[in-house]
Amino acid sequence: MSRPEYIPLSDAAARAVAGPASRHAALIEDAFNVLIETPGGGVSVDGDAKSRAGAKQAVSAVAAMADSGRDVTEADVRVAIGNARSGAGKSPAGGLPTGRRGQVSPRTPGQARYLDALNRCELVFGLGPAGTGKTFLAVAHGAGLLLRGEVDRLIVSRPAVEAGERLGFLPGDMNEKVDPYMAPVWEALTDILGVEQFRRRREKGEIEVAPIAFLRGRTLSHAFIIVDEAQNTTRLQMKMVLTRIGEGSRMAVTGDPSQIDLVNAADSGLAHAVGLLEGVQGVGVNRFSVEDVVRHPMVERIVRAYDADAAKNGRAV
Repeated sequence: MSRPEYIPLSDAAARAVAGPASRHAALIEDAFNVLIETPGGGVSVDGDAKSRAGAKQAVSAVAAMADSGRDVTEADVRVAIGNARSGAGKSPAGGLPTGRRGQVSPRTPGQARYLDALNRCELVFGLGPAGTGKTFLAVAHGAGLLLRGEVDRLIVSRPAVEAGERLGFLPGDMNEKVDPYMAPVWEALTDILGVEQFRRRREKGEIEVAPIAFLRGRTLSHAFIIVDEAQNTTRLQMKMVLTRIGEGSRMAVTGDPSQIDLVNAADSGLAHAVGLLEGVQGVGVNRFSVEDVVRHPMVERIVRAYDADAAKNGRAV
């Protein structure tokens, strides 16, 4: 091997690059066939020039996350390695807010393309498996628009467990009926806005929950609308919600076409709408892949296993 190259880092960044029991450093070593040591005040990278270059890019990305205040996980390191291998640099946050874990930013090339579409298009479809950040990034984008005053309201809609949305059988008022189904969205909003600001804006009506069925007949103006779990909308529901867009409004529709809970999967409105609208002016379609899974390494392995089984048996997941 050639002479090691030393990279000075802050203490927080050096700890993040090393990781618990040196796990993060081991991942980078295996990915680029280098040797990483932590002599103090930084790390040294030993290997050939090409290998060192890739490892240095991954180390720099991990260090930047740590210096921004983020708790760096193994998933973050794997994303940094993937970006270094593909030559993809870190994309700008594009107006995203700073959450409790630091600046919200894309962590894969697929997420960067998604955020670019959200910035450019009035209607964006985000399609892909669990753990790819399609809902969280849509929520973060909408929260950023709300905080900057570019929209007056953030409206989130999601089908209930059943396509028929029999919410009348549940006890409580509207919020109490719907909140259990909205937990992932509320978690994302509280992570980005904080509990107190989220509560205050919701009480003022700036953040609204609206079940799919309750959007009928409304025109949603000057709002950012998120339709989550859209694979469980019927074709009629999807047409209805898409035509609610009013003046000054934008919409993100997210879903996983492989996770349809409708009795008749062919009735799902998501794939049908994408087939009709892809290529229409102002419409963006972003398809996430297993490489965009950032939730936990196990999620990526699970998705790959199901995809392999579907391919072997000749069916769509």
